[in-house]
Amino acid sequence: MNSCLVFLDGGFISKLSKHFGNGVYIKFDLIKLAENISKKQNLFCKYLFYYTAPPFQETPPTNEQRKRKEGYDNFLKSLRKNKSITVREGRCQRIVNSEGNTEYKQKGVDTLITIDLSHIKDDFPDVKKIILVSSDTDFCPVIRDIKKRWKMEVILYSYFDKRRNSKFSVSNELLNCCSKYIPLTKEDFDESLLNKK
Repeated sequence: MNSCLVFLDGGFISKLSKHFGNGVYIKFDLIKLAENISKKQNLFCKYLFYYTAPPFQETPPTNEQRKRKEGYDNFLKSLRKNKSITVREGRCQRIVNSEGNTEYKQKGVDTLITIDLSHIKDDFPDVKKIILVSSDTDFCPVIRDIKKRWKMEVILYSYFDKRRNSKFSVSNELLNCCSKYIPLTKEDFDESLLNKK
């Protein structure tokens, strides 16, 4: 079985788990998810890159923000014990729109993914396949470069619906620049549920 690298956009996958959970986040195991989607492509997940951002903190943080950060830190600490995972962190930005609604967005994560994608041949010279779990068109230039320069296959796992103004949309450009597109499903999350122990 050939090996692959999995690049997982944490913000996208978290939003999708809430969507598939009908407004409640599905508690799934990142490593299991990476292994399962790799296996479905007859690949072995050699290494996982996970990209996220810490929860927003005011100065000083509220009690709820402190608790959320504590849970986040414990989660990352447990992930980092695994030598086959690299965790990269961007930052969280709070945006208040013109209607007074508050949104939180990850910043810098796409740049971190692009940097790692551009160095993979140096770090993993034997790997010929990549699985990217995301929906962002910003990765198209680096995907094209990887395919042209190193003849690597880039498999996109993503999700989109065809509803107007949906938060889940994937451009044709991203679908076309990848070697293959596989839709992520609720089943992928259900097969990767967190062990309650």
